[in-house]
Amino acid sequence: MTDRIWARLLSIRDGKDVVRRKEADAALTLYGPIASATGGFVLAQVGQSLDGRIATPSGDARDISGPDGLAHLHRCRALVDAVIVGIGTIKNDNPRLSVREVSGPSPTRVIIDCRGELTGNEGLFHDGGAPVIVIRGHDAPQTSHRGDVVTLKRGPVGLDPSHILDALAQRGLKRILVEGGARTIARFIDGNLVDRLHVAISPLIIGSGPCGISLPPIAKLCNAHRPTADVYALGSDVLFDCRLKSEVNSSVRESKEIRMADDADAALFANV
Repeated sequence: MTDRIWARLLSIRDGKDVVRRKEADAALTLYGPIASATGGFVLAQVGQSLDGRIATPSGDARDISGPDGLAHLHRCRALVDAVIVGIGTIKNDNPRLSVREVSGPSPTRVIIDCRGELTGNEGLFHDGGAPVIVIRGHDAPQTSHRGDVVTLKRGPVGLDPSHILDALAQRGLKRILVEGGARTIARFIDGNLVDRLHVAISPLIIGSGPCGISLPPIAKLCNAHRPTADVYALGSDVLFDCRLKSEVNSSVRESKEIRMADDADAALFANV
């Protein structure tokens, strides 16, 4: 990734440039679909260890990704309109959800707080960063904080992720990054709402702890998701770029190297 390529991706994001056919640059191949999306586009991102863990059993996830994996995540944030996390991610990590590792705009921050558990003391309400939208169930108690509250009907299994995307689209937020936690990501995948899934794997073995995606169990491997994927060497991490909306075949097609040195939820929707 060079300053020139990144500046061009930001220009594509803003509609001032386009990705041209047959451009072979790995960075454009990876980030171009995000930057150039004009309609609804959903990217889910998971950073995990070699053994599929996203944190220790005590919840420590701070260094799960290497520096290049973290820079990749911040690039994804800079290219979308909004980033979604569940209440569990807020409680466990107290994230800023900023783009401090790269240049570019910070996305609107969206918290799924179905039961109205936010206190208003969480860091992202007071850090002077990007706007915050809180998605709550219709029956959640009223709470006071600085976020813009969106109230949605809660069904037997919680909030419908498609209704969340519709509510954000009405506010002009159409390129969405679903960042955590595991079951929040799973709800969007299970609803066939995710266009791309990025899984960044760090050469780290934790041994136990929560996994990155928590989908309902299947009985046979023939029922497993087998998306087409490209593999990128980020430097400190390896990234799988999976196409979930075009599961044409089960092959991992090719491996690409992209050096990322820059110049420049843990709970079900019914329970969050």
